[in-house]
Amino acid sequence: MCGIVGLHLRNPALYPMLGELLTGMLCEMQDRGADSAGVAVYGDPRWSPPNHMTVSFLPDAASTQLSSGVTEADAAVRLSDALGSRVDVVDAGPTLIAQAPTDIGAEALRTAIMEAFPTALIAGFGEHVAVLKGVGHPRDLAEAYGLSRAEGWQGVGHTRMATESAIDASGCHPYAVGPDQCIVHNGSFHNFASVRRDLRAKGICFASENDTEVGAWFVADRLAAGYDVETALKELLTTFDGFYTLLVSNSDSFAVVRDAIACKPAVIAEHQDWVAMASEYRALVHLPGIEDAHIYEPEPERIYAWTR
Repeated sequence: MCGIVGLHLRNPALYPMLGELLTGMLCEMQDRGADSAGVAVYGDPRWSPPNHMTVSFLPDAASTQLSSGVTEADAAVRLSDALGSRVDVVDAGPTLIAQAPTDIGAEALRTAIMEAFPTALIAGFGEHVAVLKGVGHPRDLAEAYGLSRAEGWQGVGHTRMATESAIDASGCHPYAVGPDQCIVHNGSFHNFASVRRDLRAKGICFASENDTEVGAWFVADRLAAGYDVETALKELLTTFDGFYTLLVSNSDSFAVVRDAIACKPAVIAEHQDWVAMASEYRALVHLPGIEDAHIYEPEPERIYAWTR
C-alpha cells in the first residue's frame, strides 16, 4: 500500500501555491506509507532556473538522514572542479540540485556528480523538473525539502510502504529516468523481471531492484523512440501484468492509468483552474474550488491525459 498524488495547474495565478497545495496532498497520504516519500516539482524558478539543466541527486544513496550533510558551497566547488565549469547547487534536504547552463547537457553534469560523489544516487534531471527523495516520514521530508515554498505548474508525489525492495533512497519514488519525466506507482508489476531483462539487453542500467523503476524505464524507452505519452502507456498496459495505478508526468503532460482489475484506489478531480489525482479523496479536499470540481474514479485500462 502506497499513496500517490498529482496536481496539474491550469491557472498561472495558482503557480505560487503549488508547493503549499502539494504538501497538503502528500501529507494526507502519509498513512498509506511512512517509509519514505518523494516529489517532483515542475517550474520552480529556484530549483529549475530558466536556461539551465538541473540534476537532482543524493550525495550518499545509502543515507537515511533528513539532510545531505553537504553544504551548497562545498558541493558547488566539488562539482565545478569535476565539470571544469561553474555549477550552482541548491540544498533541498536529503537531495541536492545541481544547476548548469543548458548547453552543458545532463550527461556531462551527471558524470561530474558521480566523479565528485561516487556513492551518489541520481534522482532526476531536466530543464524543468526537480526530484526530491528521502527515507523517513512524509511530513518530516516535506519540511526538509522546503516543499511548501515551491512554485510551478505541476507536481507529483508518493508516500511509500515498502513491499518488494529495500527501504533506501534507491527505492523511493518518483522514478525519473528520462529528461523531465517522472512516474509514481501504487501496486506491483508481477512480470517486471522479464521486462527488465529485455531492457537490460538494450543497454539500460538499473539503480534499484524496485519494480517501478522498470516501468519508468519502459515508458522512457518508448518516449525516446518517438511515442507520445498515451501511446507509451497503451503499450505498458499490454506488456505489464499486475495490479497498479500509475501517474506519469513530463514537462507538459500529466497522465493517469489503472490496470484491468483497477483494485488500487484512485480518484481524479477536474476544475477549470487545475486537475488533481490521488489515491484517496481526502488528499484533494483542501484544493481551492474543490466543491465545484468534477470528481470521478478513473476507469480500468483507460488513459487520462492532460497537457499544458
